[in-house]
Amino acid sequence: MYERKDKTMDSFDDAWKLICAYCKTKITDVAYNTWISRIKPLKLAFDENTAYLIVPNEFHCQTLKRCYMPLLNEAFEAIFDNKFNIEFKTQNEIEDKPVSNRIEEKIKDTNYEYTFDTFIVGSSNKFAHAACLAVATNPSHAYNPLFLYGNSGLGKTHLLYAIGNEIKKNDPTKVICYIKGDDFTNELIESLRLAKMSEFRQKYRQSDILLVDDVQFIGGKESTQEEFFHTFNALYDAKKQIVLTSDRPPKEIKTLDDRLRSRFEQDLIADVQPPDIETRIAIIKRKAELVDIELSNDVCEYIASKIKANIRQLEGTVKKLKAKSLLNNEKVTISSVQEVIADILNNDVPPEVTVERIIDEVARTYGVSSDEIRSQKNRSANISNARHIAIYVTRELTTLSMVAIGEEFGNRHYSTIIYTIQKVQKMMNNDRKVKEIIEDTIKNIRDR
Repeated sequence: MYERKDKTMDSFDDAWKLICAYCKTKITDVAYNTWISRIKPLKLAFDENTAYLIVPNEFHCQTLKRCYMPLLNEAFEAIFDNKFNIEFKTQNEIEDKPVSNRIEEKIKDTNYEYTFDTFIVGSSNKFAHAACLAVATNPSHAYNPLFLYGNSGLGKTHLLYAIGNEIKKNDPTKVICYIKGDDFTNELIESLRLAKMSEFRQKYRQSDILLVDDVQFIGGKESTQEEFFHTFNALYDAKKQIVLTSDRPPKEIKTLDDRLRSRFEQDLIADVQPPDIETRIAIIKRKAELVDIELSNDVCEYIASKIKANIRQLEGTVKKLKAKSLLNNEKVTISSVQEVIADILNNDVPPEVTVERIIDEVARTYGVSSDEIRSQKNRSANISNARHIAIYVTRELTTLSMVAIGEEFGNRHYSTIIYTIQKVQKMMNNDRKVKEIIEDTIKNIRDR
């Protein structure tokens, strides 16, 4: 059975995406994003019955071994119908390269299909594609910064990687740095804790190309915005290329500092819209070609008619059809497509908003820890304010009773919760900035 899988499974990358999808249904979104999503597939050795995975560092490795091994073993068995030994390798063990080079390798290898050649251009993304191609062809001289925005799953990240891949192809000496907005915050916090700010600044400010995905997540975080402001200025003044993506234009990121907003808006802003049906069919056919699966016109049109607003779902459907046809040794039919689409749509339902997710996002916004927000003891002004906001947002986004909310926040009495919510409502009515921070926080939680 192992031998058959080794010959038929397209790649460990494809299998790993299915494993990740499985894990995502079993744990909270915060836990998935923090621990599972950062794992990268390295090698599946059938002769050794071992799966080798790349993790960011030794701490990440030990946490996975301590907390997530049962889940990973379960996921591998669910996808392969067999058990595997799981071995972790840190990035430093794989190759002794500078941080910036490792990021370049991530762009080049892990996201190998994210190029301009594999991006399907239609009326909904023609302008954004042209702008990205201009930047990739002539970095820092076409549009700088370039700001892309649009809903999740429409191809912004594809374009971001395509820029990096094209620049690296044309000039291998370029240092390319890719980062997500919330990861920038997390790295900053860790660098402050370890007193390694000089290394943090060197990493970003010595890059030739800075690609920032989901930059909206730095909004409202004062220390992050301060650091990002100086990083932006250092790169811009040195005529280095900056490309940013977001789920909304700069003017709608209410918690963004005005000085950052003005810089984000100082050159080109391009939006990416949902694709029309012709573009959706073209995307499906192109993805089928890339994963080497034959889909009839009827099947392609059926998929395009059911999934209308998310390219990631279209591609996920094709990949899952490929895996299903290989594992079951069957041809793709409308019936099998219906099953896969149902799974894709069910898996894509936004994860339940939990108190844990709310507290984590508020903690990041206000620069405090989740434990401090939950604590009964710590009553400093900043932590109390963050706690009040978290209580208010919990009331807005969950169906928990006042008593249950009180239990989540250090077993506070329900009357205290009522008073806190009323206090935050008054703050929002009297202070536009507070209102905007809370509204952006709620949107970030819903969009994760």
